Amino acid sequence: MKLSHSIQLLLLSCVCRIYCTDAVIIQSNPSANGSSIVTDVSKTVTLSCVVQGTADGEELQWYRNGALVSLKDENRLEQSHLCVQPTTTDDNGALFSCQLKANATRKASIQLVVMHAPDLNGSEELWAEEESDIVLSCDVHAYPPVTVVWKKDGALLDLSSSTYHTSNNGITATLTISNVEREEHEGLYICEATSSHYGVKSKSFIITVDDKVMKFPLGPTIAGLVVVVLTIVLAIFSRWGKVTKCKEGPPNSNSEREKAAASRHNQRNGRPSFV
Repeated sequence: MKLSHSIQLLLLSCVCRIYCTDAVIIQSNPSANGSSIVTDVSKTVTLSCVVQGTADGEELQWYRNGALVSLKDENRLEQSHLCVQPTTTDDNGALFSCQLKANATRKASIQLVVMHAPDLNGSEELWAEEESDIVLSCDVHAYPPVTVVWKKDGALLDLSSSTYHTSNNGITATLTISNVEREEHEGLYICEATSSHYGVKSKSFIITVDDKVMKFPLGPTIAGLVVVVLTIVLAIFSRWGKVTKCKEGPPNSNSEREKAAASRHNQRNGRPSFV
């Protein structure tokens, strides 16, 4: 009796597994490696969500990093497809999940791993005054992460000098040069990033150091110029007033000259003069 009862339970269990379970699975191109898909940037990834079981007409939902993905009506029932084209650096680490709308416990998930090299190329020319500071920066955002070194004139930079300071947050690597001097700091600098997947990438910087330029405070200089200009203008107007008075002469000066001339004329003619 016990054996017969066990056989009946086993058969019932098998039947349930075949006909009662609504399994959600994700198929992909390229194929997944476990729970992730590894691809390169700018490639295409297709995801297909399929319901296995007796769930006829079940509606499916896609989520990207927990956010619902908008789907067309014909791309929801029993099977659904997503196309990530082209993949970008923002897709690296993105988690895609597919689930039954009526039962969120029936779901499957897969993660994208997008390989990309750092954006390092070309060269940049920079100018700095002596005794100033200058910052060199390069984009080292990559997957897998890269190791970064700085070089000057082809040799590894001696970072023991107190004038050099470096930083790297995984996205941007910087080299700060403090109190720049021509003899010590002028030259060719290289930001070099090494990737286990993409090899060596680099960017160069050509630094030219100029003589220090004496700088004057702009505000006081402008104020001083305004005072000088106003002083000159006032002096011109004051002088112009004096010149104008001199040209006009004292009052009645013409009539006095006429009387003096008449008197001299009368004296020459023997006539008495009356003033």
